[in-house]
Amino acid sequence: MGRLAKVTTGMLRYSLLALLGACALIAGCGGTKLAIVNHQVTVISSAPPSPAPQLGIPFTATSNTTRVGGANPTADAAGVARAVYPALVPGTHPEAVTIAPTDDWQAALASAVLMSAPIRAPILLSGPGSLPAVTTEALSALAPTGVGVARQAQVIAVGDVPTPSGLRSAKITGANPFALAAAIDTFQTEAAGRPSAAVIVAPASSAAYAMPAAGYAAESGYPILFVTASGVPQATRQALLAHGHPRIYVLGPQSVISHAVTKLLDKFGTVRRVDGSNPISNAVAFSRYRDPPCPVGAGCVPGEGNFGWAVTSGGHGYVFANVNRPLDAAAAAPLSGSGQYGPLLLVQDASALPQQDVNDLLDNASGYNQEGPTAAVYNHGWIIGDQSAISGASQARIDSLLDVLPAK
Repeated sequence: MGRLAKVTTGMLRYSLLALLGACALIAGCGGTKLAIVNHQVTVISSAPPSPAPQLGIPFTATSNTTRVGGANPTADAAGVARAVYPALVPGTHPEAVTIAPTDDWQAALASAVLMSAPIRAPILLSGPGSLPAVTTEALSALAPTGVGVARQAQVIAVGDVPTPSGLRSAKITGANPFALAAAIDTFQTEAAGRPSAAVIVAPASSAAYAMPAAGYAAESGYPILFVTASGVPQATRQALLAHGHPRIYVLGPQSVISHAVTKLLDKFGTVRRVDGSNPISNAVAFSRYRDPPCPVGAGCVPGEGNFGWAVTSGGHGYVFANVNRPLDAAAAAPLSGSGQYGPLLLVQDASALPQQDVNDLLDNASGYNQEGPTAAVYNHGWIIGDQSAISGASQARIDSLLDVLPAK
């Protein structure tokens, strides 16, 4: 059935919350930062850190949902990172934080794998210039301690993003989105000590179909690699070879990854396709998928060798994002890799919940019997973005669909 999460139901609907504000000084930086360029390590001197400012991120909650209400994905990433790592007491700071590029959605989605073990790095976002204020504030508040499997790096800078002064930074580079995704995969493999047994292959031409991969990469540690509509780029080929004939899960229909491409992928591993006729149904299909399939009448048991969320019953977390904001999938990925461990579902219109999502949530509704609701399993949904992404009415609809009901 997966990990279960019980959501407190005494919360006031639509109450505005803020993250608690006591922030710590960044410590343990040692006056240097670590740069890994094409996996070569150099040490660069840097200025000492400055005190962390307070960071408040708006959260709006209902009984069964919590909204991270950023006006854009950069703000959403900061809010999600603080939700996953409150950084208010010892043990709640991340060891490392990933800074992913806003001008390369493929690299941003691929960076989600760094949220999985052993690095467990939440994602912040930045353009190629200076770090956005909300990213700087979140990074200061998070105060990463340094991850041993990456030579104590506190920041993992992906692609063309600035590295903050005062923190040890590992730099991952690539000449194009395919090479950058492959370099992220190599970085994760080196940290884990071995390549993963499976990989996710997503379409580089369609962010909408690729978005659901980010959350599962964060949960599973399976990397995201990219192909074109008609071929397999050399960087992706080399990455697949490094995995030693992995299981390859293609995400998206033939309209975005053709049958000819899957035939090419057959040379590198065992290929399976997970798809839907549009991005909404594609995300639903991915949330329900499991390989090998669950036995009839039995729940799936998480473990090595299984692939997919297999969310086909009550008692799960979900993440909801707008298909027109692909970077929100990267921003939200840490929520899929922690806490309630839920798949990403998509909306197209901020003001209306797609019927595919409604049907899926109805199918997976939680109920209780004569033992009462305290013996039930509970669903919870994270809403990503402000009301221009997902309206309050849609949030209320999601809340009602996730509610636990008496069994008939």
